[in-house]
Amino acid sequence: MATTSRELHRVQRTFRIGRIIQGAVIALAIGALTILVGTITDVGRTIIDDWHYGRPRTTHLTGYAGLPAERSGHPSRFMALNLDRQIVIMVIPGGDTSQMQTWQGPYLFGLGEDLTPVVLSLEDADSDGLADLVVTIHQEQLVYLNRDGTFRLPTPEEWHRLAQEWGK
Repeated sequence: MATTSRELHRVQRTFRIGRIIQGAVIALAIGALTILVGTITDVGRTIIDDWHYGRPRTTHLTGYAGLPAERSGHPSRFMALNLDRQIVIMVIPGGDTSQMQTWQGPYLFGLGEDLTPVVLSLEDADSDGLADLVVTIHQEQLVYLNRDGTFRLPTPEEWHRLAQEWGK
């Protein structure tokens, strides 16, 4: 029995349709896998941040910043909290709770920002010999300058000078 050209065309068309369907299924599978891996990564990152920073996101730092209360020999305690997207920073100079200072930091906008961790560090940002408080949120840094036994945001003139020094 001989194969006619009509039957051969039908087989080729069926083969092409089968390849198109197979390609579409593979593309959908890759898309679904990408979404699944992204979701697992996000959930994993949230779980790790829960273990490390807790809820609400809290971080603390112990160190010497050259504050007058540290003359007793005790380091200062620094804490930052992300309270429903509002950053709150607390300093206990020299471990003396009667001198505790609290500042309202930035408000974070966006979905899931209530779970954003805040990282604290002490650096001499303005090269004056005193450790300044650096607050890192995502890849952004806020510098609180160490002045007169407390910390404050830089004035526009100080900010301009700092930006020039850090840009080098």
